Amino acid sequence: MSVVLITILTLAGLGALAAVILYLASQKFKVFEDPRIDQVEEALPAANCGGCGFPGCRAFAEALVKADDISDLNCPVGGPDIMEKVADILGKEVAKTDPMVAVVRCNGTCENRPRVNQYEGATSCAVAGALYGGETGCSYGCYGLGDCVEACDFDAMYMDKETGLPVIIEDNCVACGACVDECPKDIIELRKKGPKSRRIFISCVNQDKGAVAKKACSVACIGCGKCVKICPFDAITMENNLAYIDYEKCKLCRKCVPECPTNAIHELNFPPRKPKPEKKEAPAKSPESSK
Repeated sequence: MSVVLITILTLAGLGALAAVILYLASQKFKVFEDPRIDQVEEALPAANCGGCGFPGCRAFAEALVKADDISDLNCPVGGPDIMEKVADILGKEVAKTDPMVAVVRCNGTCENRPRVNQYEGATSCAVAGALYGGETGCSYGCYGLGDCVEACDFDAMYMDKETGLPVIIEDNCVACGACVDECPKDIIELRKKGPKSRRIFISCVNQDKGAVAKKACSVACIGCGKCVKICPFDAITMENNLAYIDYEKCKLCRKCVPECPTNAIHELNFPPRKPKPEKKEAPAKSPESSK
């Protein structure tokens, strides 16, 4: 045999041996993957937003398949309909969850919160947050630079040029929480949409004492406690000079709203209040009728 033929046969033999070794190794160390993971992933909306608490829909699908109880797992984008499909695939029960929506807990508009300086740095809330408290006397309020809008993948937010605050487009919001995580001031919160999309919340996060907060923003919560006292359901608490409404306890009675002296409590999507009837004064008695 020629040297060339021997070389070819040797290389072919080594290749075949290597293939056998790799095959045996792959069989021994292969990781079984539940085929239901692909089914669940296909049922999910493929948003990969992270709102479920996992880095993507694939990771969420794996968690759903592995979990004995999926009642605490939820896809905010797909909502109850998608979770019911997932439950059918896995033969598990899913808890009913109320739809959520993002709310902006700051009403420090340009009119309510006058500027005391001008920021000329990078147009990023994260950058501004690392440098100083903001352009106004309220160090808790919105920077107005739009990081939350950039973080939203569903076109559910925009910056209002007149107010300088982000606006939530409720129909587009899937409550993924991306804007909540992005805001360095923690002024965005996920709350229950509520029946007929009606919600009541304190639109302020200022923890300064009353006089200081009021000086910085005309609609700040001043921690007076009137809303706490009037609430019949113990849904309002006061901590660090700031009131907070627990949406789990709130019955939307709206008794707290007119009690707030600074209009820091917001009520959304409610019908207009009926005007209170004016009290009629009794007609004055004439001198002749008194005789």
